[in-house]
Amino acid sequence: MTLRNPNSHEEVAEFANNAFYDHSFPKQERDYDVISRYLELNGGYLSSMTIFDQAYQMYLDSEA
Repeated sequence: MTLRNPNSHEEVAEFANNAFYDHSFPKQERDYDVISRYLELNGGYLSSMTIFDQAYQMYLDSEA
């Protein structure tokens, strides 16, 4: 959610914005597999899982 930016057209920011507005998105979840499964079933707003992979890696990097 820290990557949200309503004025940005970058794919990761758009994903973060859409996930924020997805009330069912598991926002507190940290497990990659759980989030990935959710997006595969419900992430119609995500054009490619590569975008999620990038966002998740950015999340991991920020936690280090």
